[in-house]
This record gives sequence, C-alpha cells and structure tokens, in this order.
Amino acid sequence: MDESFLAYNGARLREACQLFTLKMLEPDVTVGLSITGALTPAGLGISALIPLIKAGFIDWIISTGANLYHDTHFGIGLAMHQGSSQISDIVLREEEVVRIYDIFFDYSVLLDTDAFFRKIIVGNEFQETMSTAKFHYLAGRYVRERERKLGLKEKSLLAVAYEYAVPIYTSSPGDSSIGMNVAAKALQGNKLAFDPSLDVNETAAIVLAAKRNAAAGKARGSKSHGKTKSGRSACFILGGGSPKNFLLQTEPQIQEVLGIDERGHDYFLQVTDARHDTGGLSGATPGEAVSWGKVDPERLPDAVVCYVDSTVALPIITAYALAKHTAREPKRLYDRCDEFMDLLVSEYKESKRR
Repeated sequence: MDESFLAYNGARLREACQLFTLKMLEPDVTVGLSITGALTPAGLGISALIPLIKAGFIDWIISTGANLYHDTHFGIGLAMHQGSSQISDIVLREEEVVRIYDIFFDYSVLLDTDAFFRKIIVGNEFQETMSTAKFHYLAGRYVRERERKLGLKEKSLLAVAYEYAVPIYTSSPGDSSIGMNVAAKALQGNKLAFDPSLDVNETAAIVLAAKRNAAAGKARGSKSHGKTKSGRSACFILGGGSPKNFLLQTEPQIQEVLGIDERGHDYFLQVTDARHDTGGLSGATPGEAVSWGKVDPERLPDAVVCYVDSTVALPIITAYALAKHTAREPKRLYDRCDEFMDLLVSEYKESKRR
C-alpha cells in the first residue's frame, strides 16, 4: 500500500489508510463511523467492522437500519449466498429468492428476522420511548444470546457493539424492516417508539465530550467553553446519505443551535462513489463541510475523499490498520451517555447565560 498505490484513486486509498491509521487512531481521538450501502449483507460486518470494533478503532456508529437488519440474519443463524445479477428477477420472485445485486437469500430469511424483532420488542425493557442507540444496545444483547445458543461467535455487528458498548444510531429508524416491525407492533399497542431528538442531542454530546477529552476518560480542562481543546473527533464515512449528514451535523448542533464554542470535526475520511457537482450530500466535499462548521478549517489538510467502492476500500483500510497499529482501549461510550449529556446541557446553559 505505502509503496505501490502512488497515483489517482489508488493514492487516495493509500492516503485513507494512512490518515485512519496514523492520525485518527491516536488515543485522544474519538472515531465516529457512518455506514450506507448494503455492506453487512456483503459480509463486511464480519470481515471488517467487527474486527475494527474489537481493536478499539471504532467508537460510535451511525448506520442505515437496513445494514443492522441484514446484520441480524447472521447473528440468528440465517444464511445469505453469493448469486448473480444476471438471473431473472421474475424467476427469483417465483422461487422466493430475494436479491441484493449479486447476493441471494431465501424469502424466509426476511420472515424469520421479522419474527425475531417482533418477539423481542414486546419485552418490558422496550416499552418506552428511547433513542435508537438504546434500542440497538438492547437488541444487540438478544442477538448475542441467540449467537451463544447457536454456537456462533462474532457474526453480528449488533452483538459485538453491545459487548463493547459502542453506541449505534440510525438517522431514519422508520426506513428499514426493523422500523416496519416496530410500526406493526404499535398497531397492537406496543409502547416502543424512537425519539429523534434524543439521537440528535446524544450524538452531539458524544462529539462535545470527544473535544473536551471526556470521551477518553480524562479530566476536563479548567475552561468549559473557550478554544482550548484537549481531544479530537474523527468522521469515517462509508458512502454518504442520511448517516453521513447525521454524523457531520453534530458540530452545527453544538455551534449553531446550542451556541457552544466549537470549530468542527478534526478528521474527515470518506469512501464514496458520489460526485460532488450534482449538489447531493453524498458527494459533498470536506471543504463544503467547512462552510457549515462541520469540519475545522485548520484541519482540511487532514481530510481525504477516496472515490472507491466501499466493498473494495474497507477491507484494505481494515487490514492496513490492524497490521500497522496496536489495539486501542475500547472507550465504551454507551456506558457514559448520561455523563456526556450532562456535559452538553451544562455547556448549553452556560452559552445561554453568555
């Protein structure tokens, strides 16, 4: 990687590997990951994301609901298969085979996974309005227990995130089969509901804690608002879409909405196939993010956009990081969400007084 990927998008992939491994994995950096595209069905949850979490290289996540739903298949012992995009979808429908490009799985996989989620969400601990992070933490506990019963190990991203207390948020919880099943049970009186305001504030609190170095477990400085920063925040973006914005908007929430003195994320690493000239968020550059306060302008040299398919780039970045960097102590941010929220509320109140 260091000696052969020298130009064009090969060079951008080399820069991505080096940025992630040499800078974003420093002890005082909190790494947030956003995931779009069907990566868990392609096996990247098992092969890349789980090893990154176990090594302490990913501290919190924002994902599409679909990635978490399909991740659950593996954790409850259901199978997905290599297929072909050339086969007639009419024939597949007749044979009750579902296709994600060149991934095939039986229609019963959907039905069995739906049944799993409908079964667990009637439990007493789910009968409240909650953040998506709390929902995924509770669900991950059930998936891990199912893995244990089946003799499986580390097949589910949800289960491993539960074990390592990595909070996982979904920016559009109704936009997946998990949300569809929650909605179905609501028709029967189930009390589970998602509060998007909790997600917005909790994710902003994680980033603020990262900047104040509270996320690393260190004491805060004497100033709770000035420009002195003792910690850093990194954004690792796979794809784009709503999860990308939800990750990046944490800084405008802190600065613009809450009025807390901040400058933006310190590191920006994106793997995408989206063009920037169409005006879409998925292709928006880190320079454009600076104009919104999402990225610290002084840190633009530490921003890399790699125009490569995530299914190509992520395994390479993962292998490079695991080979070049020792494991970090897991930050277990989920266990400290209340502490981070207290910090956010305290600084918000202070900003209102000013």
